[in-house]
Amino acid sequence: MTAAPPISLTTPVAAIPGVTAKQAEALRSLGLTNLGRLVAHLPMRHEKHEAEERIESLEPGRIASARGLVAATRVAGVGKKARFQVVLMDDHARLDLVWFNAPYLRHKIMPGVRLRVQGETKKRGPGLQMANPKFEILPESGPEPGLRDEALRPVYPASELCPTTLIEKVMKLAAPLAEPLIEDHLPPAFIAERNMPPLGASYRMQHMPETPEEIHASHRRLAYDELLLLQLGVFIKRAHLRNQLRAPALRWTEAIDAHIRERFPFALTPGQESVVRDLVKDLTRATPANRLIQGDVGSGKTLVALYAMLMAVADGRQAAIMAPTEILAEQHHLSIGRVLEGSRVRFKLLTGATPRPEREATLAALAAGEIDILIGTHALLTESVRFNSLAVAVIDEQHRFGVHQRATLREKASDASTTPHVLVMTATPIPRTLAITLFGDLDVSTISGLPPGRRPITTAVLPALNRPAMYKAIAKRLAAGDQAYIVAPAIDAGQTDEPTLESLDTPDPYARDAVAAPTAGLRTVKTIAKELEEHYLPGKRIGILHGRLARDTREHTMERFRLGQIDVLLATTVIEVGVDVPNATMMVVEQADRFGLAQLHQLRGRIGRGSKDSVCYLVADAETDDAKERLKVMETVTDGFVLAERDLELRGPGQLFGSRQSGVAPLKVADLMQDRQLLAMARRDAAAWVERSPRLDAPEEALLRRRLVKTHGPDIGLADVG
Repeated sequence: MTAAPPISLTTPVAAIPGVTAKQAEALRSLGLTNLGRLVAHLPMRHEKHEAEERIESLEPGRIASARGLVAATRVAGVGKKARFQVVLMDDHARLDLVWFNAPYLRHKIMPGVRLRVQGETKKRGPGLQMANPKFEILPESGPEPGLRDEALRPVYPASELCPTTLIEKVMKLAAPLAEPLIEDHLPPAFIAERNMPPLGASYRMQHMPETPEEIHASHRRLAYDELLLLQLGVFIKRAHLRNQLRAPALRWTEAIDAHIRERFPFALTPGQESVVRDLVKDLTRATPANRLIQGDVGSGKTLVALYAMLMAVADGRQAAIMAPTEILAEQHHLSIGRVLEGSRVRFKLLTGATPRPEREATLAALAAGEIDILIGTHALLTESVRFNSLAVAVIDEQHRFGVHQRATLREKASDASTTPHVLVMTATPIPRTLAITLFGDLDVSTISGLPPGRRPITTAVLPALNRPAMYKAIAKRLAAGDQAYIVAPAIDAGQTDEPTLESLDTPDPYARDAVAAPTAGLRTVKTIAKELEEHYLPGKRIGILHGRLARDTREHTMERFRLGQIDVLLATTVIEVGVDVPNATMMVVEQADRFGLAQLHQLRGRIGRGSKDSVCYLVADAETDDAKERLKVMETVTDGFVLAERDLELRGPGQLFGSRQSGVAPLKVADLMQDRQLLAMARRDAAAWVERSPRLDAPEEALLRRRLVKTHGPDIGLADVG
């Protein structure tokens, strides 16, 4: 008889002793094909199951567990008031059960079924009742399961075909087998010093915890591992950038500084001056700059970035600025053009919509060094774009681009031995916890404060029935010469995107949390335009702007709005960034509950750019608590940095990462809200580790390096580190 092969982490689930063919098939439906993948399938949470008691022993006012035979059932009420009622009996007493809004349970729980329930008992008439208890249907045949002791039970990500109870049952067989097979990538002394359990034991304690302390200890170790691997990747990449690569050390003198400032329409604010000092220090060194510039809406980031680009031009080199959409690139082209009007600086716009003859001429001039500043979109990343001497690359709205794209722009230098300085900007303030996690390889500069003369914006949340009164107030201000934006969530029914914009990888992982997808009852550009013309604002000059319009049409519409030839600009969210019209003092966001906090803040930032009082109307009939809370925050908070922290509190980090979004694999265990101290520890440990071993190439680090490359290698560019 052939001996069974030894158990390993690659052993198929069907070959795990005690696992049936039916169970293995169910597990495979969730992708749990072998022992390693099964054990890596961690619980979402753990529930405390109370020790079972007989019904006659139950007392009101506490969580309890009991079992019995279903004696009778019925559905009472209809619609939202429907409730499913059950009488549960054991040998000595009766317990009444009720589930609200769950009439479907009548198909699962029927008279004669044996049931185990857990919930809070309450006095109801002469007896006791449990409302919405958790339940388990006991087997009809076979021996009666013994009374359950108090236990901590894992709850897994599951499906109808593969329920959490099945996973738990199989895991009791699998976890003890896997524990000795899981090799730890961290030294025992290192782990002991941090008071953490070994890796194998951590997995076993997640699946089969005996105490709450074991759950805490194992979570702490597994979350730390995730954060440490992420931070090791960040610091290795950072060390490679700073120690192995070289960038042009740009010339800076007081005369160059004065010459640049002569072009600016106003003196820099103290916040801008602080960031300019950081940039001058960065750009005059041969170490490649890798800096994040963040500032609230309207803080003047583009002017600071232009200072850096003009430093490159003054040194006889080239600069580029890349924006995520054509409209934002066009706005940069217009605003930079106004600043550089009459100068000898040569600048061009390059997007996916650039006609082929113009594109070819631009590429030839760029390669010949006849263009100083190139402004564009993702089109800058194509292989045909070649610079003569790229020294400064600026990426606007950083969160819309991945790490891969930042790396691609770095490779645009004509000399393979040098790399350009890279500056990335965001108008979405990032809480520090997220900044060091998402952008840990970047130095961070913050533009504090706003340009002088800016006035605070009043924000008002209004129900739809107040729309006529709102437009009456708007009409009064329009008559006085002000202008307004109106933002619709869609162009027309079923069209919520901007298809002609160069496609973004995915929605923004952090800031762009636009909410609702269903299109029923959707307010669209077309329906709102008709209402404005026929009812609310007859006779007013209304312009329309969205991503499906041709570039020339968009530019013409924006220019007319800027010149005051349009009273109301009705648009989609294409105007959320880059649009600057000081005379626009009113913003209306229709169905504002369909947008996230950061996007609403960006839209609100289009007004308040002049010396007049501005008001932002958020029109919404919010139904969920989450939507109501978001709108309440918008009404009371105007500081983008405070709002970002509140946003993080309200939503949690969510799906922050995702390799296509920010270039980092998702966190499965760590919670950035709850595990901030672990993140700080992982960051310190990673920095110290990379300081003593920049490439993790010691023999004892081989397993750690393999797991790091497997988890983050392709995403954060570890392949080019070696």
